[in-house]
Amino acid sequence: MIFIKRIIITLIITCPFLLNSQTDLEKSDFINNIYNEALSNGESYEWLEYLSNDIGHRLSGSVNAERAVKWGRNELIKISDKVWLQPVMVPKWVRGAPEYAHIESTSGKTISVPILALGGSISTPSIGIIANVVEVKSFNDLDKLGEEKVKGKIVFYNRPMDPTIINTFEAYGQTVNQRTQGAKYAAQYGAVGVIVRSMTTASDDFPHTGSMYYDDLPLNKRIPAAAISTNGADLLSSMLSLNKEVKFYFRQNSKNFPDQLSHNVIAEIKGSKYPDEIIVVGGHLDSWDVGDGSHDDGAGIVQSMEVLRIFNSLGYKPNRTIRVVLFMNEENGLRGGNKYAEIAKEKNENHFFALESDAGGFTPRGFSFDTSVEEFELIEPWVEYFKDYALENFFLGGSGADIGPLKDGRVILSGLRPDPQRYFDYHHAPSDTFDKINRRELELGAAAMTALIFLMDNHKL
Repeated sequence: MIFIKRIIITLIITCPFLLNSQTDLEKSDFINNIYNEALSNGESYEWLEYLSNDIGHRLSGSVNAERAVKWGRNELIKISDKVWLQPVMVPKWVRGAPEYAHIESTSGKTISVPILALGGSISTPSIGIIANVVEVKSFNDLDKLGEEKVKGKIVFYNRPMDPTIINTFEAYGQTVNQRTQGAKYAAQYGAVGVIVRSMTTASDDFPHTGSMYYDDLPLNKRIPAAAISTNGADLLSSMLSLNKEVKFYFRQNSKNFPDQLSHNVIAEIKGSKYPDEIIVVGGHLDSWDVGDGSHDDGAGIVQSMEVLRIFNSLGYKPNRTIRVVLFMNEENGLRGGNKYAEIAKEKNENHFFALESDAGGFTPRGFSFDTSVEEFELIEPWVEYFKDYALENFFLGGSGADIGPLKDGRVILSGLRPDPQRYFDYHHAPSDTFDKINRRELELGAAAMTALIFLMDNHKL
């Protein structure tokens, strides 16, 4: 029935792209086979269950990260021609004992609130820090206050993600600098610590961690930084509006260690016609040390692995070399992505296309493409192949952090774009766990990625 439906559509719809040639019909039928295989025999869900529940969170430099490297290598050996580990030095940051924080309205009267140390932050003194609080929405607010009103206090960054922006990644981009750079700026005015509203549109008690950077700030000037849950942030803000003398106490035991040796995990199926032209698909194997990283980015890892399995299962022999890369250290350094691009350049490898999945395992809605307008105009009509599968959005935009270093003006970069509405409910939070994964959504994403790579493999031949 699907085959007949496609023929009818081609006869009655006028559009720039018609499935009116035998080649187009063959591609459409093969894409249908890809979806059938992913939804009937897919292994992505089982892989993710093991990665999330048996290995768990995988912060760079941790024992679990190395367990994940070994697991990825062992699984990829079963479905590829060649597998190897690419050495990369990664940062090692350890959270230590659980954090604690409370708001003190009057002497001896306190309310506990959930916090998480930000990745890369120093610890507080062993007894913690207690100080008055200044609330700001931006660095401009901080500048206006100046050293006189900030010195000796805790800076509370409370700029929420804009709930009216439909693309939650855009809203995230407009707020995340208070997390990444907030401590550096506050320290310059003499603050003793930083508390940052969690990057999420949800109202809950889960603080969301994430990277922060001191850049060239001297060691003796660095101050501890932590994320507070959105409910905690709203409570603190409300209490400050009634009483500017409210104090905040927090204690954390985080520590930075020397860099550790880790690895990108790489596997490939050699191309039958153009083996020197490389198509990369991947995600990042590391995660934060809270939750188990199922959406960020366990989903992208297993979807990328599934591309090779589906091709093998369907007996497809790619024209170009298909390479899966499980990148290490996207979360707090991007060392894996940078190392992969560095080695590719040293070897003068010819990368034709790179696709990344790092936006959660939700229902796929489309793909973004980082390429020229001229190239995109050749690719955009392919969206017709996906409309039977409710994926209808191709657009020019970013791709992914790990494949970004490959950008050279020639390679086409792309990112899988699932529905973004729930992603930041779980991003970098203890709630990013396997029970939040929907099997069918995960498999639809893997199928979409495989279909796009199939089309790219047959592009411009």
